[in-house]
Amino acid sequence: MATKALILPQIRVSHLSPPLPNTIEMMIRNDISATNFINFPRNFNKISRFVQQRTIFVASEQQQSNVEVSHSTSSQIKTQLYDALQGINRGIFGISSDKKFDIEELVKQLESQNPTFEPTLSLDKVAGNWKLIYSTIRILGSKRTKLGLRDFITLGDLYQNIDISQGKAVNVIKFNARGLSLLSGELRIEASFKIASKSRVDIFYNNSGITPDQLMNVFQKNYNLLLSIFNPEGWLEITYVDENLRIGRDDKGNIFVLERVN
Repeated sequence: MATKALILPQIRVSHLSPPLPNTIEMMIRNDISATNFINFPRNFNKISRFVQQRTIFVASEQQQSNVEVSHSTSSQIKTQLYDALQGINRGIFGISSDKKFDIEELVKQLESQNPTFEPTLSLDKVAGNWKLIYSTIRILGSKRTKLGLRDFITLGDLYQNIDISQGKAVNVIKFNARGLSLLSGELRIEASFKIASKSRVDIFYNNSGITPDQLMNVFQKNYNLLLSIFNPEGWLEITYVDENLRIGRDDKGNIFVLERVN
């Protein structure tokens, strides 16, 4: 029987390993010719160093780009939040469920980009005067009627002053009484606070009062109800703070969004 010669198919290098990137191929063509192939180990080390340097450079570019995008996104979210808060009177007298959902989604997005990771260790960013622009505190139904906040009394601005040197916070709630020649007055609630963690403070009620006396007479009957709504006692988690905006969540499940004022 005749013996047939076996012809093995040619095996290309590309079948053994995937093609190298164009940059490396060019380096190989330029540096590793037939005359200097014996220097391949040295040239390979050069290629490896080039790839490592290029990888570090690209990673650095991407990291810088991510920081810029994050900053831009935070600014955009704040703009959207301010737009969403227009015309809702801080949400205290109720808003639609859709509006509430939209606002609190924006709040969550800001909290995820909090630039102050340990706010109680940077209390200088928390100190000073703030104005409430949104809260989940609600004055509805019989509570609003009892306090005369439907027609007789108008709820004005709500401020908070934080004195870190004294460990105190003063909440000021402004009112206007139409039936008393547009009498203006305020409820002041003073509280002290102690640091409980890197982001939380414990708050203790100290005292409160309403001025002038005429306005105190209006609220006298329902003073405990009024105080129960605005009393800050408990704990507060500072979830976001930058140079002009602060967000907090308390032990009662409430959200507070405040902007810095001079």
